[in-house]
Amino acid sequence: MAKNPRLGFRPSLAARAAAAREAAKATKVVEAAVNTGAREESRELRICGIAAVQARFARDPGSVLRLFYEAALGPRVGPMCKTLALAKKVYRQVDAAELEKVAGSVHHGGIVAVVTPAALRAPSEAELTAWAKAGESILVLDRVSNAHNLGAIARTAAFFGVPRMVISDHPTAARPNDAAHRVAEGGLEGVEVFLVKDLIAHVRALSAAGYDVVGAATRGGRPDVVVGGARKPVALVLGNEEHGVSSMVAAACTRLVTIPGSGKVESLNVSVASAVLMWELLARRAQ
Repeated sequence: MAKNPRLGFRPSLAARAAAAREAAKATKVVEAAVNTGAREESRELRICGIAAVQARFARDPGSVLRLFYEAALGPRVGPMCKTLALAKKVYRQVDAAELEKVAGSVHHGGIVAVVTPAALRAPSEAELTAWAKAGESILVLDRVSNAHNLGAIARTAAFFGVPRMVISDHPTAARPNDAAHRVAEGGLEGVEVFLVKDLIAHVRALSAAGYDVVGAATRGGRPDVVVGGARKPVALVLGNEEHGVSSMVAAACTRLVTIPGSGKVESLNVSVASAVLMWELLARRAQ
């Protein structure tokens, strides 16, 4: 009997139908994720990139609602998929075009986790006092408005082991959104973020709790960043990209520092300045 040369090379009609149903199901899940994200943007966050997604699973797997990934990352997402399967949550392998829809960006790194964002609160005076006694440094952002800068600062803070960051509840201040998490590369999972309405009062409370509150000034601050004598824990205050630290916040700081430069440009980007100052004020002194 002559052998049909096509046998074994084409899937059966039933197999093709099943594959089509799975593809349609995946597409519907992606569309639902996109539509849900549009309706619930304030209640859901999209974390992109394998490092950031793994960091979220390591810190708070219960906050992950849905997971989408490209085939190339399949071997690396197995444990995460098992966790979601046990919780009866959605995970899907999708193509790049569908992943871009979920992420809302081409810069998704092959994987997107849709998660519940953490609720932001203000720290209590008791917490500030306890952190100061423990010698734990803190970052304070005065109306830093670019989410990419926020993410970059958080990544640097996590690298140097700064455990906390306070942002102002101001209309122009960036929040830890999708873009910030994408740039942070998992850094926002290693830094606890707080939100305060009155930043001036908060800076004063930090000083009263025992912090050396150091404001980063474009000009007018001292170039000698590290001072001698008793070593208090440091609260580093970083200002808005265009206007810097506000005059009233600056007045509430213990002291102001300015990174000396060549004068060819006025200042550093705030995320770059934060890295320089975190190294000088926080990391080097710990050596």
